[in-house]
Amino acid sequence: MATDLMDRLKILADGAKYDVSCSSSGSSRSNSNGIGSAASCGICHSWTSDGRCVSLLKILMTNRCIYDCAYCVNRRSNDVQRVALSPAEVAELTIGFYRRNYIEGLFLSTGVVRSADYTMELLIQAVRTLREQYRFNGYIHLKLVPGADPLLVQQAGLWADRVSVNLELPTRESLQLLAPDKTRDSVVEPMRQVSNLITTNRAERKQSRKVARFAPAGQSTQLIVGATGESDRQIVTLSEQLYQRLDLKRVYYSAFIPAVADSRLPARPEAPLKREHRLYQADWLLRYYGFSAHELLDEGSPNLDSELDPKTGWALRHIELFPVEINRASYEELLRVPGVGVLSAQRIVRARRQGHLGLDDLFRLGVVMKRARYFITARGRSLEAAALDSSSLRSRLIDRTMSRKPQQLSLDFSNPVDDETRSLITGEL
Repeated sequence: MATDLMDRLKILADGAKYDVSCSSSGSSRSNSNGIGSAASCGICHSWTSDGRCVSLLKILMTNRCIYDCAYCVNRRSNDVQRVALSPAEVAELTIGFYRRNYIEGLFLSTGVVRSADYTMELLIQAVRTLREQYRFNGYIHLKLVPGADPLLVQQAGLWADRVSVNLELPTRESLQLLAPDKTRDSVVEPMRQVSNLITTNRAERKQSRKVARFAPAGQSTQLIVGATGESDRQIVTLSEQLYQRLDLKRVYYSAFIPAVADSRLPARPEAPLKREHRLYQADWLLRYYGFSAHELLDEGSPNLDSELDPKTGWALRHIELFPVEINRASYEELLRVPGVGVLSAQRIVRARRQGHLGLDDLFRLGVVMKRARYFITARGRSLEAAALDSSSLRSRLIDRTMSRKPQQLSLDFSNPVDDETRSLITGEL
Protein backbone atom coordinates (compact mmCIF):
# COMPACT_ATOMS: atom_id res chain seq x y z
CA MET A 1 0.00 0.00 0.00
CA ALA A 2 1.48 3.32 -1.06
CA THR A 3 2.48 5.77 1.66
CA ASP A 4 0.43 8.47 -0.01
CA LEU A 5 -2.67 6.29 0.18
CA MET A 6 -2.02 5.50 3.84
CA ASP A 7 -1.62 9.19 4.64
CA ARG A 8 -4.90 10.01 2.95
CA LEU A 9 -6.60 7.15 4.72
CA LYS A 10 -5.47 8.43 8.13
CA ILE A 11 -6.74 11.94 7.39
CA LEU A 12 -10.11 10.74 6.11
CA ALA A 13 -10.55 8.28 8.98
CA ASP A 14 -9.85 11.06 11.47
CA GLY A 15 -12.34 13.35 9.70
CA ALA A 16 -15.07 10.69 10.02
CA LYS A 17 -14.76 10.30 13.80
CA TYR A 18 -17.28 13.07 14.56
CA ASP A 19 -20.11 11.11 12.97
CA VAL A 20 -21.40 8.86 15.76
CA SER A 21 -24.28 7.38 13.77
CA CYS A 22 -22.14 4.40 12.84
CA SER A 23 -24.27 1.30 13.20
CA SER A 24 -24.22 -2.18 11.77
CA SER A 25 -27.28 -4.12 12.88
CA GLY A 26 -30.46 -4.94 11.08
CA SER A 27 -29.27 -6.33 7.75
CA SER A 28 -29.84 -9.92 6.73
CA ARG A 29 -27.01 -10.07 4.20
CA SER A 30 -25.04 -13.24 4.90
CA ASN A 31 -21.35 -13.16 5.77
CA SER A 32 -19.41 -16.42 6.14
CA ASN A 33 -16.16 -14.93 7.42
CA GLY A 34 -15.28 -14.27 11.07
CA ILE A 35 -15.79 -11.06 12.98
CA GLY A 36 -12.20 -9.83 12.53
CA SER A 37 -10.04 -7.71 14.80
CA ALA A 38 -9.49 -4.03 15.49
CA ALA A 39 -6.96 -2.10 13.44
CA SER A 40 -5.97 1.51 12.89
CA CYS A 41 -6.99 3.95 10.18
CA GLY A 42 -10.66 4.30 10.95
CA ILE A 43 -11.75 0.76 11.70
CA CYS A 44 -14.25 1.12 14.53
CA HIS A 45 -16.29 -1.28 16.61
CA SER A 46 -20.04 -1.50 16.45
CA TRP A 47 -22.39 -3.87 18.30
CA THR A 48 -25.36 -5.70 16.89
CA SER A 49 -28.60 -6.22 18.78
CA ASP A 50 -27.50 -9.72 19.80
CA GLY A 51 -24.21 -8.44 21.27
CA ARG A 52 -21.80 -9.40 18.46
CA CYS A 53 -18.84 -7.12 17.85
CA VAL A 54 -18.57 -6.00 14.23
CA SER A 55 -15.64 -4.08 12.76
CA LEU A 56 -16.32 -1.39 10.21
CA LEU A 57 -13.99 0.67 8.08
CA LYS A 58 -15.23 4.18 8.89
CA ILE A 59 -13.94 6.82 6.47
CA LEU A 60 -14.79 9.89 4.43
CA MET A 61 -14.41 9.70 0.68
CA THR A 62 -13.11 13.27 0.85
CA ASN A 63 -12.79 16.03 3.42
CA ARG A 64 -13.20 18.69 0.76
CA CYS A 65 -16.51 20.47 1.13
CA ILE A 66 -18.36 23.34 -0.52
CA TYR A 67 -20.36 23.99 2.66
CA ASP A 68 -19.21 26.18 5.55
CA CYS A 69 -21.04 24.72 8.56
CA ALA A 70 -19.80 26.43 11.72
CA TYR A 71 -19.44 23.22 13.77
CA CYS A 72 -17.69 21.07 11.15
CA VAL A 73 -13.94 20.47 11.11
CA ASN A 74 -14.13 19.89 7.34
CA ARG A 75 -15.93 23.15 6.56
CA ARG A 76 -14.84 25.18 3.55
CA SER A 77 -13.14 27.96 5.52
CA ASN A 78 -11.16 25.70 7.85
CA ASP A 79 -7.45 25.44 7.15
CA VAL A 80 -6.92 21.66 6.95
CA GLN A 81 -5.14 19.42 4.49
CA ARG A 82 -7.64 18.39 1.81
CA VAL A 83 -7.45 14.88 0.41
CA ALA A 84 -9.75 12.45 -1.37
CA LEU A 85 -10.11 8.81 -2.33
CA SER A 86 -11.48 7.74 -5.69
CA PRO A 87 -14.40 5.29 -5.77
CA ALA A 88 -12.00 2.61 -6.98
CA GLU A 89 -9.63 3.27 -4.06
CA VAL A 90 -12.48 3.07 -1.54
CA ALA A 91 -13.54 -0.28 -2.97
CA GLU A 92 -9.96 -1.59 -3.08
CA LEU A 93 -9.24 -0.53 0.51
CA THR A 94 -12.44 -2.08 1.79
CA ILE A 95 -11.95 -5.42 0.09
CA GLY A 96 -8.26 -5.45 1.09
CA PHE A 97 -9.08 -5.00 4.78
CA TYR A 98 -11.89 -7.52 4.50
CA ARG A 99 -9.64 -10.20 3.01
CA ARG A 100 -7.23 -9.66 5.91
CA ASN A 101 -10.19 -10.29 8.26
CA TYR A 102 -9.84 -6.80 9.77
CA ILE A 103 -13.39 -5.70 8.97
CA GLU A 104 -16.83 -6.97 8.07
CA GLY A 105 -18.22 -3.83 6.52
CA LEU A 106 -17.92 -0.21 5.46
CA PHE A 107 -19.24 3.07 6.86
CA LEU A 108 -18.79 5.64 4.08
CA SER A 109 -19.45 9.36 4.44
CA THR A 110 -18.02 12.39 2.68
CA GLY A 111 -17.72 16.12 2.32
CA VAL A 112 -19.68 17.66 -0.54
CA VAL A 113 -17.69 18.46 -3.69
CA ARG A 114 -19.00 20.38 -6.72
CA SER A 115 -22.64 19.53 -6.00
CA ALA A 116 -24.84 17.15 -4.06
CA ASP A 117 -25.57 15.06 -7.16
CA TYR A 118 -21.93 14.77 -8.22
CA THR A 119 -20.90 13.69 -4.72
CA MET A 120 -23.73 11.18 -4.44
CA GLU A 121 -22.73 9.65 -7.77
CA LEU A 122 -19.19 9.10 -6.46
CA LEU A 123 -20.48 7.37 -3.32
CA ILE A 124 -22.78 5.12 -5.35
CA GLN A 125 -19.94 4.26 -7.73
CA ALA A 126 -17.78 3.14 -4.80
CA VAL A 127 -20.37 0.81 -3.26
CA ARG A 128 -21.52 -0.45 -6.66
CA THR A 129 -17.93 -1.41 -7.46
CA LEU A 130 -17.75 -3.33 -4.19
CA ARG A 131 -20.98 -5.20 -4.88
CA GLU A 132 -20.51 -5.94 -8.58
CA GLN A 133 -16.78 -6.10 -9.26
CA TYR A 134 -15.64 -7.59 -5.94
CA ARG A 135 -18.95 -9.35 -5.13
CA PHE A 136 -18.71 -7.96 -1.62
CA ASN A 137 -21.70 -9.07 0.40
CA GLY A 138 -20.69 -7.48 3.69
CA TYR A 139 -22.36 -4.64 5.52
CA ILE A 140 -22.38 -1.14 3.98
CA HIS A 141 -23.68 2.00 5.69
CA LEU A 142 -23.83 4.88 3.24
CA LYS A 143 -24.37 8.56 3.98
CA LEU A 144 -26.82 10.38 1.74
CA VAL A 145 -25.99 13.88 0.58
CA PRO A 146 -28.73 16.44 1.38
CA GLY A 147 -30.19 17.87 -1.80
CA ALA A 148 -29.26 14.92 -4.02
CA ASP A 149 -31.62 13.84 -6.79
CA PRO A 150 -34.30 11.36 -5.62
CA LEU A 151 -33.18 8.84 -8.27
CA LEU A 152 -29.69 8.81 -6.72
CA VAL A 153 -31.18 8.32 -3.26
CA GLN A 154 -33.11 5.34 -4.60
CA GLN A 155 -29.96 3.83 -6.15
CA ALA A 156 -28.04 4.27 -2.91
CA GLY A 157 -30.61 2.26 -0.96
CA LEU A 158 -30.37 -0.61 -3.43
CA TRP A 159 -26.61 -0.97 -2.92
CA ALA A 160 -26.31 -0.19 0.80
CA ASP A 161 -27.65 -2.00 3.85
CA ARG A 162 -28.32 1.19 5.79
CA VAL A 163 -28.50 4.81 4.67
CA SER A 164 -28.56 7.96 6.76
CA VAL A 165 -28.84 11.73 6.55
CA ASN A 166 -27.69 13.73 9.56
CA LEU A 167 -30.18 16.35 10.74
CA GLU A 168 -27.33 17.76 12.86
CA LEU A 169 -29.39 20.57 14.45
CA PRO A 170 -32.89 20.26 15.93
CA THR A 171 -34.55 23.38 14.47
CA ARG A 172 -34.68 25.35 11.23
CA GLU A 173 -33.40 28.42 13.07
CA SER A 174 -30.32 26.59 14.36
CA LEU A 175 -29.58 25.15 10.92
CA GLN A 176 -29.88 28.59 9.35
CA LEU A 177 -27.50 30.02 11.96
CA LEU A 178 -24.76 27.38 11.88
CA ALA A 179 -25.23 25.73 8.47
CA PRO A 180 -26.59 28.46 6.17
CA ASP A 181 -25.72 26.50 3.02
CA LYS A 182 -28.21 23.78 3.98
CA THR A 183 -31.97 23.90 4.34
CA ARG A 184 -34.16 21.80 6.60
CA ASP A 185 -36.16 20.59 3.60
CA SER A 186 -33.03 19.38 1.78
CA VAL A 187 -32.21 17.23 4.82
CA VAL A 188 -35.68 15.96 5.68
CA GLU A 189 -36.88 15.25 2.14
CA PRO A 190 -34.43 12.36 1.45
CA MET A 191 -35.31 10.91 4.88
CA ARG A 192 -38.98 11.01 3.94
CA GLN A 193 -38.22 9.48 0.55
CA VAL A 194 -36.21 6.64 2.10
CA SER A 195 -39.03 5.93 4.55
CA ASN A 196 -41.55 5.69 1.70
CA LEU A 197 -39.24 3.50 -0.39
CA ILE A 198 -38.64 1.11 2.52
CA THR A 199 -42.40 0.79 3.10
CA THR A 200 -43.05 0.18 -0.60
CA ASN A 201 -40.21 -2.33 -0.83
CA ARG A 202 -41.55 -4.35 2.12
CA ALA A 203 -44.95 -4.57 0.46
CA GLU A 204 -43.42 -5.62 -2.90
CA ARG A 205 -41.28 -8.30 -1.27
CA LYS A 206 -44.37 -9.82 0.31
CA GLN A 207 -45.59 -10.40 -3.25
CA SER A 208 -42.24 -11.60 -4.62
CA ARG A 209 -38.94 -12.40 -2.90
CA LYS A 210 -37.17 -11.69 -6.19
CA VAL A 211 -37.63 -7.96 -5.64
CA ALA A 212 -34.29 -6.39 -4.62
CA ARG A 213 -34.15 -5.25 -1.01
CA PHE A 214 -33.99 -1.52 -0.35
CA ALA A 215 -31.92 -0.42 2.66
CA PRO A 216 -32.77 -3.58 4.65
CA ALA A 217 -31.19 -2.16 7.82
CA GLY A 218 -33.27 1.02 7.59
CA GLN A 219 -32.07 4.58 8.13
CA SER A 220 -30.67 6.61 11.02
CA THR A 221 -29.66 10.20 11.77
CA GLN A 222 -27.55 12.28 14.15
CA LEU A 223 -28.26 15.36 16.28
CA ILE A 224 -25.57 17.63 17.72
CA VAL A 225 -26.33 18.45 21.35
CA GLY A 226 -25.15 21.73 22.86
CA ALA A 227 -24.11 23.74 19.80
CA THR A 228 -27.38 25.67 20.05
CA GLY A 229 -29.78 26.38 22.88
CA GLU A 230 -32.57 23.84 22.32
CA SER A 231 -33.90 22.12 25.42
CA ASP A 232 -33.92 18.37 25.95
CA ARG A 233 -37.69 18.51 25.52
CA GLN A 234 -37.31 19.85 21.98
CA ILE A 235 -34.71 17.22 21.12
CA VAL A 236 -36.63 14.27 22.59
CA THR A 237 -39.88 15.43 20.96
CA LEU A 238 -38.14 15.67 17.58
CA SER A 239 -36.72 12.16 18.01
CA GLU A 240 -40.16 10.80 18.85
CA GLN A 241 -41.58 12.37 15.69
CA LEU A 242 -38.79 10.87 13.59
CA TYR A 243 -39.47 7.39 14.98
CA GLN A 244 -43.21 7.68 14.48
CA ARG A 245 -43.39 9.45 11.13
CA LEU A 246 -40.27 8.22 9.32
CA ASP A 247 -39.77 4.86 11.03
CA LEU A 248 -36.11 5.57 11.79
CA LYS A 249 -34.01 2.78 13.30
CA ARG A 250 -31.95 5.09 15.49
CA VAL A 251 -31.41 8.71 16.38
CA TYR A 252 -27.85 9.32 17.58
CA TYR A 253 -26.82 12.18 19.87
CA SER A 254 -23.39 13.79 19.75
CA ALA A 255 -22.24 16.18 22.47
CA PHE A 256 -20.92 19.31 20.78
CA ILE A 257 -17.13 19.41 20.63
CA PRO A 258 -15.61 22.74 19.52
CA ALA A 259 -13.36 21.39 16.80
CA VAL A 260 -13.15 24.81 15.13
CA ALA A 261 -13.38 28.39 16.40
CA ASP A 262 -16.44 30.39 15.37
CA SER A 263 -18.25 33.33 16.96
CA ARG A 264 -21.60 31.64 16.31
CA LEU A 265 -20.69 28.67 18.50
CA PRO A 266 -21.17 28.62 22.30
CA ALA A 267 -18.32 29.89 24.44
CA ARG A 268 -18.35 26.90 26.79
CA PRO A 269 -15.74 24.29 25.91
CA GLU A 270 -18.22 21.49 25.25
CA ALA A 271 -21.67 20.20 26.12
CA PRO A 272 -21.65 17.83 29.11
CA LEU A 273 -21.27 14.22 28.06
CA LYS A 274 -23.72 13.35 30.83
CA ARG A 275 -26.41 15.23 28.93
CA GLU A 276 -25.69 13.12 25.88
CA HIS A 277 -25.94 9.99 28.06
CA ARG A 278 -29.29 11.07 29.52
CA LEU A 279 -30.66 11.70 26.02
CA TYR A 280 -29.68 8.18 24.98
CA GLN A 281 -31.48 6.85 28.07
CA ALA A 282 -34.59 8.88 27.22
CA ASP A 283 -34.37 7.64 23.63
CA TRP A 284 -34.30 4.05 24.93
CA LEU A 285 -37.47 4.74 26.95
CA LEU A 286 -39.20 6.01 23.80
CA ARG A 287 -38.27 2.98 21.74
CA TYR A 288 -38.59 0.08 24.18
CA TYR A 289 -40.43 1.13 27.33
CA GLY A 290 -43.61 2.71 26.01
CA PHE A 291 -42.88 6.24 27.22
CA SER A 292 -43.76 9.34 25.23
CA ALA A 293 -41.82 12.59 25.05
CA HIS A 294 -44.46 14.61 26.91
CA GLU A 295 -44.30 12.15 29.82
CA LEU A 296 -40.55 12.50 30.21
CA LEU A 297 -40.38 16.28 29.80
CA ASP A 298 -42.81 19.18 29.91
CA GLU A 299 -42.77 22.98 29.98
CA GLY A 300 -42.09 22.98 33.71
CA SER A 301 -39.21 20.49 33.34
CA PRO A 302 -37.78 21.02 29.84
CA ASN A 303 -34.40 19.38 30.57
CA LEU A 304 -33.46 15.93 31.81
CA ASP A 305 -32.17 15.53 35.36
CA SER A 306 -28.38 15.28 35.24
CA GLU A 307 -28.23 13.37 38.54
CA LEU A 308 -30.91 10.72 37.93
CA ASP A 309 -31.87 8.64 34.92
CA PRO A 310 -35.07 9.70 33.08
CA LYS A 311 -37.19 6.78 34.29
CA THR A 312 -36.34 7.42 37.95
CA GLY A 313 -37.06 11.11 37.41
CA TRP A 314 -40.48 10.25 35.95
CA ALA A 315 -41.23 7.89 38.86
CA LEU A 316 -40.41 10.59 41.41
CA ARG A 317 -42.79 13.00 39.69
CA HIS A 318 -45.51 10.32 39.82
CA ILE A 319 -44.81 8.85 43.22
CA GLU A 320 -48.57 8.32 43.73
CA LEU A 321 -48.38 5.37 41.29
CA PHE A 322 -45.98 3.46 43.55
CA PRO A 323 -45.27 1.05 45.09
CA VAL A 324 -46.20 -1.52 42.44
CA GLU A 325 -47.07 -5.07 43.55
CA ILE A 326 -44.76 -7.22 41.47
CA ASN A 327 -47.15 -10.19 41.36
CA ARG A 328 -50.10 -8.23 39.99
CA ALA A 329 -48.61 -5.46 37.86
CA SER A 330 -48.99 -5.67 34.08
CA TYR A 331 -45.94 -5.93 31.85
CA GLU A 332 -46.37 -2.27 30.88
CA GLU A 333 -46.49 -1.24 34.56
CA LEU A 334 -43.37 -3.27 35.32
CA LEU A 335 -41.47 -1.47 32.57
CA ARG A 336 -42.07 1.83 34.38
CA VAL A 337 -40.46 0.67 37.62
CA PRO A 338 -36.91 2.08 38.03
CA GLY A 339 -34.45 -0.81 38.02
CA VAL A 340 -36.71 -3.12 35.99
CA GLY A 341 -35.61 -3.49 32.39
CA VAL A 342 -37.19 -5.18 29.39
CA LEU A 343 -35.50 -8.52 30.08
CA SER A 344 -36.22 -8.55 33.81
CA ALA A 345 -39.87 -7.56 33.20
CA GLN A 346 -40.24 -10.47 30.78
CA ARG A 347 -38.65 -12.82 33.29
CA ILE A 348 -41.00 -11.65 36.05
CA VAL A 349 -44.08 -12.23 33.88
CA ARG A 350 -42.89 -15.75 33.01
CA ALA A 351 -41.75 -16.67 36.52
CA ARG A 352 -44.90 -15.62 38.35
CA ARG A 353 -46.96 -18.06 36.28
CA GLN A 354 -45.36 -20.76 38.42
CA GLY A 355 -46.22 -19.04 41.71
CA HIS A 356 -46.02 -15.80 43.66
CA LEU A 357 -42.62 -14.11 43.68
CA GLY A 358 -40.85 -12.84 46.76
CA LEU A 359 -38.31 -10.04 47.04
CA ASP A 360 -35.44 -12.53 47.03
CA ASP A 361 -36.59 -13.87 43.66
CA LEU A 362 -36.19 -10.47 42.05
CA PHE A 363 -32.41 -10.42 42.47
CA ARG A 364 -32.23 -13.69 40.55
CA LEU A 365 -34.45 -12.30 37.79
CA GLY A 366 -32.11 -9.37 37.16
CA VAL A 367 -33.96 -6.52 38.84
CA VAL A 368 -31.62 -3.72 39.97
CA MET A 369 -32.80 -3.57 43.57
CA LYS A 370 -30.73 -0.50 44.44
CA ARG A 371 -33.37 1.48 42.56
CA ALA A 372 -36.37 -0.82 42.45
CA ARG A 373 -36.54 -1.37 46.24
CA TYR A 374 -38.27 1.99 46.72
CA PHE A 375 -40.95 1.38 44.09
CA ILE A 376 -42.12 -2.23 44.51
CA THR A 377 -43.68 -4.71 46.89
CA ALA A 378 -43.74 -8.51 46.62
CA ARG A 379 -46.46 -10.44 48.42
CA GLY A 380 -47.20 -7.14 50.15
CA ARG A 381 -43.68 -6.86 51.56
CA SER A 382 -41.26 -4.02 50.89
CA LEU A 383 -37.55 -3.60 51.54
CA GLU A 384 -38.28 -0.13 52.88
CA ALA A 385 -39.89 0.15 56.32
CA ALA A 386 -41.65 3.43 55.62
CA ALA A 387 -42.72 5.30 52.52
CA LEU A 388 -40.57 8.28 51.56
CA ASP A 389 -41.67 11.52 49.95
CA SER A 390 -40.25 12.45 46.55
CA SER A 391 -37.67 14.87 47.95
CA SER A 392 -36.27 12.42 50.51
CA LEU A 393 -36.28 9.58 48.02
CA ARG A 394 -34.46 11.69 45.44
CA SER A 395 -31.74 12.51 47.96
CA ARG A 396 -31.33 8.86 48.88
CA LEU A 397 -31.16 7.72 45.26
CA ILE A 398 -28.58 10.39 44.43
CA ASP A 399 -26.49 9.37 47.46
CA ARG A 400 -26.54 5.75 46.27
CA THR A 401 -25.51 6.81 42.79
CA MET A 402 -22.66 8.99 44.06
CA SER A 403 -21.37 6.31 46.41
CA ARG A 404 -21.16 3.67 43.71
CA LYS A 405 -17.57 2.96 42.72
CA PRO A 406 -16.70 3.66 39.09
CA GLN A 407 -16.33 0.49 37.07
CA GLN A 408 -14.93 -0.44 33.71
CA LEU A 409 -17.86 -1.27 31.45
CA SER A 410 -17.27 -4.27 29.24
CA LEU A 411 -19.17 -4.33 25.97
CA ASP A 412 -18.34 -7.97 25.32
CA PHE A 413 -21.63 -9.73 26.02
CA SER A 414 -20.01 -13.15 25.59
CA ASN A 415 -18.75 -12.72 29.15
CA PRO A 416 -21.31 -12.47 31.94
CA VAL A 417 -21.83 -9.04 33.48
CA ASP A 418 -24.02 -8.07 36.41
CA ASP A 419 -27.45 -6.68 35.64
CA GLU A 420 -26.64 -3.16 36.77
CA THR A 421 -23.62 -3.02 34.46
CA ARG A 422 -25.73 -4.43 31.64
CA SER A 423 -28.39 -1.79 32.33
CA LEU A 424 -25.79 0.94 31.90
CA ILE A 425 -24.53 -0.61 28.67
CA THR A 426 -27.84 -1.38 27.01
CA GLY A 427 -29.87 1.43 28.49
CA GLU A 428 -32.18 -0.82 30.54
CA LEU A 429 -33.38 1.48 33.29
